[in-house]
Amino acid sequence: MSFLHINLKESYRSSEDNVIENFYLPILQGAVLYRRAVGYFSSSALIDISKGISGLLRNNGKIQLIASPNLDKEDIEAIHKGYSEREKLIENKIIKELKSEKSYYEKERLNYIAHLISNQQLDIKIAFLNNGENKNIGLYHEKIGIVYDHEGNRIAFNGSLNETHSAFINNFESIDVFFSWNGNDINRVNNKESDFEKLWNNETKNIEIIDFPHLCRQELMNFKKDTLAEEKELYKLNKATEDNQDLPFIPHEVKLYDYQEKAIQVWEEQNFQGIFNMATGSGKTFTSLGGLVRLSRHLNYNIFIVIVVPYQHLAEQWSDEVQVFNFDPIIAYSSSSQRNWRRKLRDAVIDFNLGLSKVVTLISTNATYMTDFIQKQLSKVKGEVVLVVDEAHNFGAASLSEFLLPSIKYRLALSATLERHQDEEGTNKLYDYFGEKCIDYGLKEAINDNKLVKYYYKPIVTTLNETELENYITLSKEIGRNMIDKGNGKKELNTRGKKVALERSRLVAGAINKIEILKELLLKNEQPFEELKHALVYCGATTLYDFDSNEDSNEQVKQIEAVMSLLGHELGIKAAKITAEEDMSERKKLLTKFSEGHDIQTLVAIKCLDEGVNIPEIDKAYILSSSSNPKEYVQRRGRILRKAPNKHTAVIYDFITLPRSLDTVRNIPLSQLNSDYSLVLKEIVRIREFAELSLNPYEGLGLIDEIKKVYSITDEVTDLI
Repeated sequence: MSFLHINLKESYRSSEDNVIENFYLPILQGAVLYRRAVGYFSSSALIDISKGISGLLRNNGKIQLIASPNLDKEDIEAIHKGYSEREKLIENKIIKELKSEKSYYEKERLNYIAHLISNQQLDIKIAFLNNGENKNIGLYHEKIGIVYDHEGNRIAFNGSLNETHSAFINNFESIDVFFSWNGNDINRVNNKESDFEKLWNNETKNIEIIDFPHLCRQELMNFKKDTLAEEKELYKLNKATEDNQDLPFIPHEVKLYDYQEKAIQVWEEQNFQGIFNMATGSGKTFTSLGGLVRLSRHLNYNIFIVIVVPYQHLAEQWSDEVQVFNFDPIIAYSSSSQRNWRRKLRDAVIDFNLGLSKVVTLISTNATYMTDFIQKQLSKVKGEVVLVVDEAHNFGAASLSEFLLPSIKYRLALSATLERHQDEEGTNKLYDYFGEKCIDYGLKEAINDNKLVKYYYKPIVTTLNETELENYITLSKEIGRNMIDKGNGKKELNTRGKKVALERSRLVAGAINKIEILKELLLKNEQPFEELKHALVYCGATTLYDFDSNEDSNEQVKQIEAVMSLLGHELGIKAAKITAEEDMSERKKLLTKFSEGHDIQTLVAIKCLDEGVNIPEIDKAYILSSSSNPKEYVQRRGRILRKAPNKHTAVIYDFITLPRSLDTVRNIPLSQLNSDYSLVLKEIVRIREFAELSLNPYEGLGLIDEIKKVYSITDEVTDLI
């Protein structure tokens, strides 16, 4: 759209105008270039530059930004010590600012900036005063903007809109506007354009321009999300926060589906106790937050909310999500981004008991929740408390179940699969405490309702080699000797048997043939390696023998390291591993690069991705090490099937491990195959589970029929498993 067709004023005042809707959105909707000098570099400055740029993002416009580092007197004195120290100090200062605590609104604004950088639509330069030989370093404060449309029309303006949390409510802001097609303004526009170009090209006397530090750019990319919130909705959210006096609410941009609304309604009918059994990716978190808003209203906004999650990265994800609903979280774990969380929690308990705070929200990891400090603080709370447990199946374990406090009246369990594998007692504890299911929304429903993408299932048969098979048979016999008869036809492994069973599972997970078969699969792929992206390889927490094919070597190699060596060294695929070893910051950077699909083409992961990590871009997965635990392979599928832009289907390559080749089974008496059946039947269960919901069920079900025929397994047997 040409600027000539927009009804614009010569000045805008926040007391009279909606500057976002009446100025920024219209002019940037059709802009092809946006030049801006914003004074100090800060999160607020970036938020300032992000106003209205959704249109510019869509039409591939460009932004050039100049800012000055926000240095204090001590910083400036330190810069005088030398050039190299100056750049490092500026870099550290900017990173510190970007790492400071951000509200949901601020994060969404910075998400726009990260998208611009990712699309190479934003270039940033740093400016400061440099008085030549005197070496007097100062700060550049000028605030100007110049916007260009496709016809060459230009708009220049002075001033800025400071979008702090309450900018639209409490602050008076103003800008003055000049138009290149207005004869009275043309000289001003030309002068500002000339001034900016000199600045940008480092030609302005006593001002030095340097490129934006690379590490600072990486820090900004941590704010990048898969989607962008609508500009008008962000404005409404910011204003609604003030209008609702910091009470929780369901924001305008969040639309709960019918099944989510029904789950909340059932939870209320069950006196706000129950279980949300929902497939990974189907909206458990938003459903629970909608429920917490409902409960808050029911209790006249006097509620102490405790949300417990298994991992630190989940605590941070929940922190982002709860702020969407206007909850203000205290984030409790050892390395929390809120370093003063203990003091905040103590003060919050006191304020809540005195009636000074109406709604308190605590987000804690499982480990921190069990500490004496947290338990002592919760024991002091006088009033209504609700306990929300994410990945609640974990709380069936003896070490955690004792912290399911009976004094807490309101309870909500979240899980894709609440039933604990081979732990009936632990499962019963969960149902006894949380009550009945409010919703049972599985993968089938989520796929059919288009909440998850459809997928193709490719079962890839692998077998144990001769040495592995011998060890497998030996371990199987040992397991049989450690089985206890529990009566009523039930048998159970003793402690020794459980240990041996775990060893056998790891042997199967680490079968050496899987590495070579993975290589063959990748080489057969018609897609060139340089075009490969958004792939995931699931490994087991296991080791391999004879990885280097050296018969004299008994050295063990972790499966994940073997895969990394194959991908990176042999095939030249850009891969990164995600394990429990990476800290939060490093993991965030890896996932951002993977989402972009350039620097990292493939993720190689182990169990830490089973719960909570959201990487919707994954469209193909190679599962080298699967599990007989339904919880784990349900979670893994949900993780792979999350929806993302331009993602229509996913492909799952599932490495099926059989004790021996099906061709050789035909020549072996059935009496010698007793040790095979345990593994074979477990693999049949998983193949059937994956195949039945896939776009090509015949492929997996056909393999089951072949296995059953070779092993003489009847339909009656498979119907029972």
